[in-house]
Amino acid sequence: MDAKMEKDFIKGGAFLIENPTAAEIFTPEDFTDEHKMIGETIREFVDNEVRPVIEAMEKHDWETARRLVREAGELGLLGANIPEEYGGSALDQTSGVIIAEAVGRGGGFGTTFGAQTSIGLLPIFYFGSEELKQSWIPRIVSGEVVTAYCLSEAGSGSDALGAKCNARLSEDGTEYILNGEKMWISNGGFADVYIVFAKVDGEKQKFSAFVVERSENCRPGAEEHKMGIKSSSTTPLILSDARIPATNLIGEVGDGAKIAFNILNVGRFKLGASVTGGAKLALHDAIRYANERQQFNKPISSFGAMKHKLAEMAIRVWVSESITYRTVGMIDALIGEDGGDKEKKLRSIEEYAVESSINKVACSEALDYVVDEMVQI
Repeated sequence: MDAKMEKDFIKGGAFLIENPTAAEIFTPEDFTDEHKMIGETIREFVDNEVRPVIEAMEKHDWETARRLVREAGELGLLGANIPEEYGGSALDQTSGVIIAEAVGRGGGFGTTFGAQTSIGLLPIFYFGSEELKQSWIPRIVSGEVVTAYCLSEAGSGSDALGAKCNARLSEDGTEYILNGEKMWISNGGFADVYIVFAKVDGEKQKFSAFVVERSENCRPGAEEHKMGIKSSSTTPLILSDARIPATNLIGEVGDGAKIAFNILNVGRFKLGASVTGGAKLALHDAIRYANERQQFNKPISSFGAMKHKLAEMAIRVWVSESITYRTVGMIDALIGEDGGDKEKKLRSIEEYAVESSINKVACSEALDYVVDEMVQI
């Protein structure tokens, strides 16, 4: 981070030692008219198109999921933060977070959407060659192509560099040949293309990322039997001598860790927004039910125990919303009004990696609490 950026903007982690004024903190009250319009558009899409078919997707009707991805692409929702030259809308990060929050109302489709717009797309945008960008990004943001991100394995999760998946360059140097198995892949069952992390020649320092198209040699395994998020697809990915053009390498050999960890920072603060959207919906439904449900000739919302539950839920939702938009407000301020180039965007997001990680955990735990209390009510 250059000296001017450090001087003019709030540094990452500064919340530990500084007390900014209210005017310095971005909140939903600072939304522009365009932000509000974007929020209304995506909420209408989720409430009218996604939520009515969640049950079908829970039964693994992936054609419905693909249709919704295409419709989201037609509305311009998949490429909110992508430049217009690649088919995107070139909106600020706040707009992307507003969209992520609204999609969180759509249950497991939020996971499908997040994989499509964030972790399954941004490695190509931020690190891919111009050839890869032109080939894939317009089709991903239109919804024509469904994408997935493949980092974890049975024996490596947080320890990404412990991966066993191997890539070998062919003797003539024109192809990479990949072997191994990835686990817990969102969109795995119906993706057309996978962002796969593997070690070239099995060497840790050559951990790299590749664009791999679905084929007989790159295919999903069986759907996982999950406890939740059932309306999204989660499968292993099996690579058996999967051959790809050498030009499908993202960045350079050895860039895998840099790509993986930078892209996950984006996924973290957007996931915080998505689960906040789900928590808001749960709170809304809990309040509606508590006002309708009668006991002793009074709505249960009039009883102290219910008031306490609803108040605690509301507090956690408010905190989640506050930290989500405070973080993205700092990111957008650091990027600047000109939108910045992709390197500046990455540096700005990385600056707030701690806040993004906190958001992912804190907002997810808030959703867990709110949904549990909703069930109790």
